[in-house]
Amino acid sequence: MTRPPRVVALGGGHGLAASLSALRHVTDQLTAVVTVADNGGSSGRLRQELGVLPPGDLRMALAALCRDDEWGRTWADVLQHRFRSNGELHDHAVGNLLIVALWELLGEAVDGLDWVGRLLGAEGRVLPMSAVPLDITARVLGLDPAHPEAITEIRGQTDVASTEGHVVDVALDPADPPACPEALVAVAEADWVVVGPGSWFTSVIPNLLVPELCRGLEQTSARRLLTLNLGEQKGETDGFSPETHLEVLAGHAPDLRIDVVLADAGHVPDPESLRRTAESLGAELVIADIADEDRDLHHAPDKLAKVYREIFS
Repeated sequence: MTRPPRVVALGGGHGLAASLSALRHVTDQLTAVVTVADNGGSSGRLRQELGVLPPGDLRMALAALCRDDEWGRTWADVLQHRFRSNGELHDHAVGNLLIVALWELLGEAVDGLDWVGRLLGAEGRVLPMSAVPLDITARVLGLDPAHPEAITEIRGQTDVASTEGHVVDVALDPADPPACPEALVAVAEADWVVVGPGSWFTSVIPNLLVPELCRGLEQTSARRLLTLNLGEQKGETDGFSPETHLEVLAGHAPDLRIDVVLADAGHVPDPESLRRTAESLGAELVIADIADEDRDLHHAPDKLAKVYREIFS
């Protein structure tokens, strides 16, 4: 009997949660490597007050890995529960507080996440892409109405994600952060690496900007699958075609080879154009039905699982 594939999924937020919800039905050898640059909401407050990694995207990944039984669904709900009050606890997610408490008790980010995973019965492991909190900076075009051709630099994931301008490129501060050693091992030992879907400039590309992690992705013997978003995202990728998403990613990681590009059948205006762009990155294009019919611009985990299983085999 052949063993299930070892899969590493990279990203953050709702996009990574969708791919993890699918992948846990495909393999029990699953590792999430998560962006740690959030500076807003509950995560931003905890990061600023305690100097910790922002826990929010890590929490969402852990919740996505919870089993479908009563234990898993209950703990996923607990993890995602937000307090509603007129005081300091307002909008803090229970899972963020739990993760940070374990970090303080254990003194080590990966140990804390592993303990939360064991408590939840998570079907996979969650790791930060770096051991230090990071900031995203972006060069943005068109923020100054008087000088529409001028480039402005903005800072912070929240501002980059909601900018009214056109994001030209993004960078990390610090520019050469240490990669999580366990993430490097997972990538080196993987059979498949899944990148995307997710917020392109603030969840997907940041993983490729950690130099050690990007080198690991370039050098691994794993095959690399890029799952495209279902459309443009207000602020980050206004006006982007599927081809633009690929071109921007390649511009940030020019030496990264992609083996498979996965796109949704209903969101590819020009399949031949996208095929040519995918082939320029060394990739085969797979077009399939992976969209959630009930939620606009969301991937359906059950459909994704079916297609991932076919691609991996």
